Amino acid sequence: MNPQSWRPFYMVSLALCVGTIGTALASPLYPIYQQLWQLLPSQITYIFIAYMFGCMTTLLFLGRSSNSFGFIRTLQMGLFFAVIGLIFSVFASNTSLLGFGRFIIGIASGLISTSAMLGLILTIPGSHKQYAAQLCSIITVIGFGLGPLIGGTIAQFSQAPLVTPYIPVIIAALLSIVGLSRVKIATFEKQAFSVAPHLELPAPKFKTLFYIVSFAAFCAFGSFSLFASLAPSFIQDVIPWHGPMVSGITIASILLISALIQFIFKTTNMHKALNIGLISLTLSYVVLSMCMAMHWSFLFFISVIFVGIGHGLALLGAFALIHHMTQTENRAAVVSTYLFIAYFGTIVPIIFAGWLSDHFGLKMGVFGFCIGVGLLCIGLLLKHLNVQKSTV
Repeated sequence: MNPQSWRPFYMVSLALCVGTIGTALASPLYPIYQQLWQLLPSQITYIFIAYMFGCMTTLLFLGRSSNSFGFIRTLQMGLFFAVIGLIFSVFASNTSLLGFGRFIIGIASGLISTSAMLGLILTIPGSHKQYAAQLCSIITVIGFGLGPLIGGTIAQFSQAPLVTPYIPVIIAALLSIVGLSRVKIATFEKQAFSVAPHLELPAPKFKTLFYIVSFAAFCAFGSFSLFASLAPSFIQDVIPWHGPMVSGITIASILLISALIQFIFKTTNMHKALNIGLISLTLSYVVLSMCMAMHWSFLFFISVIFVGIGHGLALLGAFALIHHMTQTENRAAVVSTYLFIAYFGTIVPIIFAGWLSDHFGLKMGVFGFCIGVGLLCIGLLLKHLNVQKSTV
């Protein structure tokens, strides 16, 4: 293996990892913000959702930036926005400023996710091209897992838990911007830049499968978001250990399990991976509901394992199927559409869970989420099995 041929891939991977660490860093800090500013559960979810609106704004209006500026420049722009958003978070003194910072970080995440996926596909050596989509998913999940782990651990032992966790990620992002400027890539045919919304579907024969895949990712992203936004609050009720590091480890565990599962099963049939992922997500909701009802700590850890497995296999199958149903010329636009639908999973169910928590208690908020998203998973599984039968 020639290390020089892998260098561009490593640099893009590092940038993707740093960018996703920055986007997920704040999750274990939410209980500190909640206590400091006396926030309701729904207000925490709104801060989290501000980030997702930033992502979706980017996917809707800037999803084709890589085709106009190149994936390197777009990735650098995403990291720059991440730095700006993290700086806003450092100096935030109320929910409005923190929410705005999260919105900026969401814009960064949208730019990073679309450009890095294209970049990894273009920079990975030819001998590994068939694994490009899976590796992109794995690296993204690792970054999202390391974010809360780093943020929670630093906050646990810091005298300034709402400032110190952001500093090393800001420095790493700035270094990554500089490092990417040294990456040499082949020239490409630039498209005229436009902010006109452009979301594209794959070929008509893939339309039903595309929606199944997108809403499976909707469930996977929603599951992670439940733990990232509300878990730090309900963890205090179901396990005996507290603090941002505990929240960070819990959130990170889901995503690191997801990354490990994706690496182990990266050669698994993509349809099979999607089916098992949906089953595992459904089981996680059943176990989490039992945990909330019975207050048995060990059930919480089992639900985390099931969520991690389901998240990993659902996204592994989804990324592979999206790669299968697209070509180079339409991949960026179709990926933007896929992510646009998937990211709604981090908004709609979480708003619903937050509203239920405010009016009927945190337990009812979690129950409502588990029932609603669980039924969606079952429906998607049955529909996918029918699609598989019709294509045999």
